Amino acid sequence: MINKKKKKIDLYTDIYTLGQHIRMSTNKARRIIDQIRGRSYDETIMILELMPYRASYPILKLISSAAAKASHNMAFNESDLIISKAEVNDGTSVKKLKPQARGRGYLIKKSTCHITIVLKNISLYKEYKEYEELYIKNRRI
Repeated sequence: MINKKKKKIDLYTDIYTLGQHIRMSTNKARRIIDQIRGRSYDETIMILELMPYRASYPILKLISSAAAKASHNMAFNESDLIISKAEVNDGTSVKKLKPQARGRGYLIKKSTCHITIVLKNISLYKEYKEYEELYIKNRRI
């Protein structure tokens, strides 16, 4: 058994959103997630609105939901948010039977995926860096 250490989410600066059982392939969703990981919220919204892929719409809804959650619950400014973590995992497969000749059935598997998005507020880190730089300057004098 492999023990993987999971990075804990900071409750004060991170906003976590999970979309489960989204009807699309994981590879198609990863193609989009790889483009937006690490970018700011405003830039991500602009990229997702202009992408021609069908998978970008559910991801756009998840990110806007996380931003609304951040502004409403935590009173964060949306321009200070970045996408710190975005991942796509396999979900359950929806299995259907398609009728074939001679009374047989052909199994069709439709894949689903789970999309996890974590937004981080960087304004707190900016304030901390400014405070740290000021402290180091005053210490040298």
